[in-house]
Amino acid sequence: MKVMLQKDVKDLGKVGDLVNVSPGYARNFLFPRKLALLATEGKVKEWTHLQKLSEVKMKKAHADREKLVSEISGKTVSFKMQASEEDKLFGSITPLEISKELSKIGFEVDKKDIVLEEPIKMLGQYKAEIKLGDSLKGEIAVVVEKI
Repeated sequence: MKVMLQKDVKDLGKVGDLVNVSPGYARNFLFPRKLALLATEGKVKEWTHLQKLSEVKMKKAHADREKLVSEISGKTVSFKMQASEEDKLFGSITPLEISKELSKIGFEVDKKDIVLEEPIKMLGQYKAEIKLGDSLKGEIAVVVEKI
């Protein structure tokens, strides 16, 4: 019996695979646990159509991320903060603050995508890396000045 897997099944296949199994295995194990569907012609066509749509969406999202990385690379984000006489900040600058500043200048970047070696606690110039997955990386400058 041909079935289409809806979830990964150990020693059988991955999601979307068409596999031949015995009718008893399908009826007693796969179907009750919603691990597979009977592979009718309509369901197979629907599945391939959904896969193609998913691929198109993924390619578009990847292109959007590439565009964002190319636009944001080399930008500078400035902060004016209170600091002690030894140039130590009262507080720190974290990826969340950098994300908020980037959104003010028109770039929506999640705080999880901004990588700092450690939170910024001193006045000066620093580099922050923007990682948008799939080896897409950009670098921005972070300038911290005293008020």
